[in-house]
Amino acid sequence: MDQPTQTEVWKAQTLDELIEILHQLFSVDKVNVAEVQGVMESYESHPEEWTQFAQFDQFRYTRNLVDKGNEKFNLMILCWGEGHGSIHDHMDSHCFMKILQGNLKETLFEWPDKKGGGEMVKKSERVLKENQCAYISDCIGLHRVENPSHTETAVSLHLYSPPFETCHAFDQRTGHKQKVKMTFYSQFGERTPYGALVSQENN
Repeated sequence: MDQPTQTEVWKAQTLDELIEILHQLFSVDKVNVAEVQGVMESYESHPEEWTQFAQFDQFRYTRNLVDKGNEKFNLMILCWGEGHGSIHDHMDSHCFMKILQGNLKETLFEWPDKKGGGEMVKKSERVLKENQCAYISDCIGLHRVENPSHTETAVSLHLYSPPFETCHAFDQRTGHKQKVKMTFYSQFGERTPYGALVSQENN
């Protein structure tokens, strides 16, 4: 993907329109990061359009597949219970994250030193509110995403391109990483059979 100097203005009024535009943007080999982020920002959250995909778990956040994007991207809804979070990389993929409901705290970290442990170094942190959109890739760093509320849930819309099936979860205190398999809690509104399971990177 190339960063643009000038972008075409895309507007998505509904979730279906957003998905249709994303398919168009990803129909070419080079896709513009700013265009993708812009169209995701243009969509204003309407719960009646995405509630069918939003499935929660009491103990961990969930990843719910909405669209496979012609194998060029995965679009999914993540549901965050009170205090749920994860610090992870993105396996050289591009990650777009839009808040649909509630707030999510994003903390950026430097990549840990490969030689040894130690507390991971924070670069920045911010709270993303409803309808805000963020972008990250491994060249920017690692991030921890968490629901800072102890009373309210949160829901976010994520696009990963290209899709990935594993990533690394990191221990903030030591910088140690662990390879984990990514799974979907549900796909297209249908609960994934229990044997296929829960993503290991949740904490």
